[in-house]
Amino acid sequence: MRTSMRTATRLARLAMLGGAAMLAAVAFASWQSAGIAAEEAVVIPAPAVDEKPSSGAEKAVFAGGCFWGVQGVFQHVKGVTSAVSGYSGGAKDTAHYEMTGSGTTGHAESVEVTYDPAKITYGQLLQVYFSVAHNPTQLNYQGPDQGTQYRSTIFVADDQQKKIAQSYIAQLDKVKVFSAPIVTTLEAFKAFYPAEDYHQDFLTLNPTYPYIVYNDLPKIENLKQLFPQLYREKPVLVSEAKS
Repeated sequence: MRTSMRTATRLARLAMLGGAAMLAAVAFASWQSAGIAAEEAVVIPAPAVDEKPSSGAEKAVFAGGCFWGVQGVFQHVKGVTSAVSGYSGGAKDTAHYEMTGSGTTGHAESVEVTYDPAKITYGQLLQVYFSVAHNPTQLNYQGPDQGTQYRSTIFVADDQQKKIAQSYIAQLDKVKVFSAPIVTTLEAFKAFYPAEDYHQDFLTLNPTYPYIVYNDLPKIENLKQLFPQLYREKPVLVSEAKS
């Protein structure tokens, strides 16, 4: 099954790069025949330890599988002013899609979230991240994607983010809201490198793409159902910020 998952993922990404819809359809069929289901959301409590609302803009960087879905989720969260797909964990000269895909660069497909802490807190972002954006009990794979470049990681920018994330992981593990322990790692943030333009806003721009339909659109619906107070219908897009 692992071989078929890697093959399906490779076909899907090749389809996106080359615009071959047939390859995408083949990949989609491979995932289904392999019994690979889209990740399910989990209802979890709010963090007991969190930052206090404040003024100004803050940033958070999350990794949890393919950045298309993670970006798409946070673009629909109120208080988020920007969500950019990119790479974090490795060097600048290897922050490219083809190189990161080798799993040898140290990079993870990541999303840099810029948010207004007067409207949403870091802890609330973590709640969405753990509950909806990905499965935190899977370390180096999400859905059909495997490799360290898809690892479950929070790139913490400072001691406060580290404290909140550590406390929340311990809180969630204690009440056993997941069927297995959380394996999400915390890595010190060093740098974030935006991904290529064709990766930005991919979920919104490609709503009928098989990978998106099967793996990522359910996450948007889960966000809407589980966090109606945080959900925004119109996503904040990278393309609109550039225009």
